[in-house]
Amino acid sequence: MNIYNPVFVDCTASDAVSSIYKDILRSNISIVTANKAAASSDYENYSEIKKIGKQKGVKFLFETNVGAGLPIINTLNDLVNSGDKILKIEAVLSGTLNYIFNTISSDIPLSLTIKMAKDEGYSEPDPRIDLSGIDVARKVLILARESGYEIEMDEIKINRFVPDSFFQGTLDDFWQNISKLDEEFEQKRIKLAAENKRWRFVARFENGIAEVGLQEVDSKHPFYDLEGSNNLVIYTTERYQQFPMLIKGYGAGASVTAAGVFADLIKVSNI
Repeated sequence: MNIYNPVFVDCTASDAVSSIYKDILRSNISIVTANKAAASSDYENYSEIKKIGKQKGVKFLFETNVGAGLPIINTLNDLVNSGDKILKIEAVLSGTLNYIFNTISSDIPLSLTIKMAKDEGYSEPDPRIDLSGIDVARKVLILARESGYEIEMDEIKINRFVPDSFFQGTLDDFWQNISKLDEEFEQKRIKLAAENKRWRFVARFENGIAEVGLQEVDSKHPFYDLEGSNNLVIYTTERYQQFPMLIKGYGAGASVTAAGVFADLIKVSNI
């Protein structure tokens, strides 16, 4: 149809949709996507998609892959493109998990917080994707790649806080069994509260090594005061070494994600 400045918008989580990105870009059509499948696929595929976009002079924008509408990837791109070097990334990147660990209390056990996160629209339809740490691993993978590092998903160490057995079987099995962890987590929560500490599921990338897992942070740590489903990313770079850069705000939810997709769409339309 030879339409001026066309854009393909992908708000799915589908591998099948992301598999046609190369053909779309080769057809001189820009892509705006909230779908993490392409940017977190094998490095060769990720690299080729970006290369085709540059060759064709079209955009491949995926700001909402990490932190919903927060300017996490865009800021990272600005740092790298202006000659800065990323030395370390520390981040709380799961709005779902942050919501869970901010909501858990003596009255609200772990199993109920997971259900609440799903009902509020923060979690994936299958919350095990969030609980497994895979979603956070994908996000730190994308940030590491955008920082200029060649890294694959299987190189990221994922430290789960829920036993592997809960990720087997059906989703119904999971809902029936997850309450078995409530008492154990309540005992841990009481001990944590007595030490004035909080749980945060943290992603780290430094010296080419990426890792995600549950950490206990005290009141002096920037992650301590994160409320609700907020995300926080800390970039330590050659320029921002003594005082690292912090980006903080809503990191989950339909409205902020939609706003982030729309912002990317406007960037393409303003070419």
